[in-house]
Amino acid sequence: MRKSWQPTALVMIVVIVILCLGALIVEARTKIVRRALDDLIYDNRNHYLPCEKLSAETEVRKIVQEHQDVVQLIEQVNPGLVGVEIDSSICPGRADLLIWYATHENRLEIEKIIGDDTLFGVPYRLNNR
Repeated sequence: MRKSWQPTALVMIVVIVILCLGALIVEARTKIVRRALDDLIYDNRNHYLPCEKLSAETEVRKIVQEHQDVVQLIEQVNPGLVGVEIDSSICPGRADLLIWYATHENRLEIEKIIGDDTLFGVPYRLNNR
């Protein structure tokens, strides 16, 4: 008597599809794979916030102006190779901060200066250029 492989294969396919859907849901909610790629491969850090969660551009400009001492401290980590920019290009009317740097050591120093997930309440992205 020959065993049929079809029911077993069908069960395996259903299990694989369910696992893939579960993985997609987890990734959509946590961005765990994207965060790992950004951090480990690209040496970047992103906040992954949707536009509606970002502050108004005028508020970001006001906060950056009020804290120019910290902005200058960040830029002095590696003058000319570290910068802080207000970015409203992705979400017109709303903004975040883009902080770019040259080396992983620069990033570590910047993160030490900021010491939080936001810079005075403003979400930021770290971008190794």
